[in-house]
Amino acid sequence: MNDREGLIQALTHYTTSFEEEARFASSFLSLLQHPDAFQRSHLPGHVTGSAWIINKPRTHVLLTHHAKLNKWLQPGGHADGEENVLNVALREAEEETGVKAFRLVLTGIFDIDIHPIPARKDFVAHDHYDIRFLLEANMEEPLIITEESHDLAWVPLPVLSKYNNSPSLLRMAEKVNLL
Repeated sequence: MNDREGLIQALTHYTTSFEEEARFASSFLSLLQHPDAFQRSHLPGHVTGSAWIINKPRTHVLLTHHAKLNKWLQPGGHADGEENVLNVALREAEEETGVKAFRLVLTGIFDIDIHPIPARKDFVAHDHYDIRFLLEANMEEPLIITEESHDLAWVPLPVLSKYNNSPSLLRMAEKVNLL
């Protein structure tokens, strides 16, 4: 998945037991036919990369309380032209949490999702076509809150729904339990 063609191949062969997630693959493949799919200016949607960061015992997930969206989410963000979405997810995870040492738990895609981003005064509503990767980090590593977050927290998976009960996040928590 080091480039667009690799991502297309990965999505073509991606399988999931979650019906709502399986429906996203064809939309991703259509989006990737557009030359600007990795640019945030591409509308009505564009590729993003994010990281579902768990601790080694797989009991907690590291979430950021996103400043612009005002909700608890996994770290992630815009590709900004970078076609290696794993690099995007790793960059965003480090930038948004301060954590520097990650271990890639799965070599391929962990999850895919298409979710709406509301309009803001400086940008129209659009969709994020999010490619997610499963990473592991040490809970003892210091966290750094940036201007992109109100807070960071290692959330116990059994209480995730108290932070964010979206089907997308709950699906990723369920996938960790299935590993």
